[in-house]
Amino acid sequence: MTATTVIAAEPEPRLARIRSVNRRILAAAWGMSSFKVGFFVFIALLLASAIYPEVSSVSATKMVVKDKFLAPVYLGDKWTWDHVLGTDQLGRDILMRSLIGLRYSLLVGIVTVLLIFIIGCGLGLFAGFKGKWWDTIIMRITDAQLSIPMIILAITILGVSRPTVPTIIIVLALSGWPLYARVARSAAVAERGKEYVRGLRVLGAGDWRILLLFAAPNILPPIAFVAVLDVARMMIFEAILGFLGLGIQPPTPSFGSIIADSRKYLLNAWWIGTIPGIFLAVALTSINLMGSALEKARNRIYGGL
Repeated sequence: MTATTVIAAEPEPRLARIRSVNRRILAAAWGMSSFKVGFFVFIALLLASAIYPEVSSVSATKMVVKDKFLAPVYLGDKWTWDHVLGTDQLGRDILMRSLIGLRYSLLVGIVTVLLIFIIGCGLGLFAGFKGKWWDTIIMRITDAQLSIPMIILAITILGVSRPTVPTIIIVLALSGWPLYARVARSAAVAERGKEYVRGLRVLGAGDWRILLLFAAPNILPPIAFVAVLDVARMMIFEAILGFLGLGIQPPTPSFGSIIADSRKYLLNAWWIGTIPGIFLAVALTSINLMGSALEKARNRIYGGL
C-alpha cells in the first residue's frame, strides 16, 4: 500500500469519527432529564400551535362583543367552556390567539436562526479558510455591524418598511449573523492548519472541496448545538418588535401585540396579557432547557469527560 493510498483512505474514517462525536453529544444530552422535559414540552407546544387552530371552529380574529371579558373557566363569574382561557376586550378567544401567536413566534425564531447559521457560518468559514484580503474585508464588516445593537438595527429597518413575517425574519437574520461569522472563522483558522487539510491539498483537492466536504462537517455541528439557544432569543426579539408595533401586524395575533393591547386591562381582565405571557415563557423555558443540555453535552464530549 502506497502513501497516497493511505492519505486517500483517511477522510472516510474521519467523517465516521465526526458523526460518532455528534451522536455522542446528542446521546449525552438525551440522558439529561432537563433535555427530555424541554423536548417533550416543546413538541407539545409545537403540535398544539400547528394542529389545534386548523381543526377548531373558534376564530382567533372574529370579534364577538357580547362575549368580551369572559374569564378562564372557574376563575370568575362569567366563563364558558367555549372559551376555556377566556376572551379579550373584543370577545376574541385567548387560547386561539395565544396558539396563533406561538405559531408565528416559533416560525420567526426557527427560520431566523437557520438563516443566521447559514449566512454567518458560511461567511466565517470562507473568511477563515481563504484568509488574505477576503478575511480582512469580511471581518471588518462584521466588526462594524457588531458595534450596532441588534434590536436597534432591527427597529431602524422595520421603522421605515412594512413589517411582514418574511421582512422580520430577513431583518433579524441580517442583524444577527456577525457573531456566528466570528465563531466559525476562528474554528476555520484552526482547522486550516491541520494535517489532513495539507494532505488533501497535496492530493490536489481544491479549497471549496476541502471546506464543504471535510472542514465544515467538523466545525459546524458544535456551533449548531449552541444555536438552539438563539431560537429563544429570536422569539424574544419578535415579541419586543410586536410590543413596539413593528412586528406582525393586526389582525394577526402575536405575543408582543397581545401583551401591548392588554396593558390597560390588567386590573379587571388580567388573563388577556398573562396567559399569552405564560405560553411564551413556557416555550422559551423548554428551548433553553434543550439548548443548555446540548451545550453541557458538547463541552463534556469535547473536554474528554
